[in-house]
Amino acid sequence: MAEVSQENIGKAYEAIELAKKTGKIRKGANEATKTVERATAKLVVVAQDVSPKEGIMHLEPLCKEKNIPYIEVPAKDDLGAAAGLRVGTAAVAIIKEGESKSIIKELS
Repeated sequence: MAEVSQENIGKAYEAIELAKKTGKIRKGANEATKTVERATAKLVVVAQDVSPKEGIMHLEPLCKEKNIPYIEVPAKDDLGAAAGLRVGTAAVAIIKEGESKSIIKELS
């Protein structure tokens, strides 16, 4: 797994926040998995502090296979907050970019 820069982590959160307002996102590992399998995801962001890891381990190889940008962020609480949740979430998939299109392009 490649080390993600702080800048890219910030961009991932920003992309989620923008897509939440102007596009469409799916929250949670199951929802993210469905969007990847259907190849409708534009970007998948996964938290590294998920326990057990088995819940999200399949996402990275699946994203590679479907050629969907994948990025890991340190904390599920921050990921949940970016997605507009009061609780943490293991994964978020952006399915309609809205205004986050240029950020997603930079990340991929």
